[in-house]
Amino acid sequence: MRAVLVGPPGAGKGTQAQILATELSIPKVSTGDIFRANVSGGTELGKKAKEYMDRGDLVPDEVTNAMVKDRLAQEDAAEGFLLDGFPRNVPQAETLKTMLADLGSKLDAVLELRVDEEEVVKRLSGRRSCPECGRVYHVEYDAPRTAGRCDEDGTELYQREDDREETIRHRLKVYRDQTAPLVEFYEGEGLLATIAATGPVAEVSERAMAAIREKASS
Repeated sequence: MRAVLVGPPGAGKGTQAQILATELSIPKVSTGDIFRANVSGGTELGKKAKEYMDRGDLVPDEVTNAMVKDRLAQEDAAEGFLLDGFPRNVPQAETLKTMLADLGSKLDAVLELRVDEEEVVKRLSGRRSCPECGRVYHVEYDAPRTAGRCDEDGTELYQREDDREETIRHRLKVYRDQTAPLVEFYEGEGLLATIAATGPVAEVSERAMAAIREKASS
């Protein structure tokens, strides 16, 4: 199984990617993991990426594409993989198609996790983090026993900058402008399956597995 997971921030992609990859017995391949591995390993691509990251700039597509190609050529990805965080735009999707053709394979399915934007804002803006132990709470879904204090060590919780409502709405706009066109691209390729990413995690996972298997067998 060779699949791609797409969806807006807050859709639960990270959680579902791990569950689905385990269920399908394939590696989860995320750009974040690839960047960290290349940077910590001191590869040439990692050194290039670090130059941009240290300046606070986005890593260019050509560097990202090369890292992904190297990762997909590794032995554990020979029988399949689940991509999370790549491709982020249509040019990257076209590059991925070429990459896989060079490796003698192609995608089986692209799963879109769909969630209402107001739900995303509610999910993310309600998060509160402990600066001491790193535990993350939610003011509504997973509140600490004492408001504003960590259950583990009593440290005052804080809201990360990227969990502030104005930041979330900006991230959603970036997603709409840059990543959402992937949905149309993959629909045109006949690979797209869309599910509602709301409700209990286990229910979303069941929907996701059913959608991926149906698309891959069609």
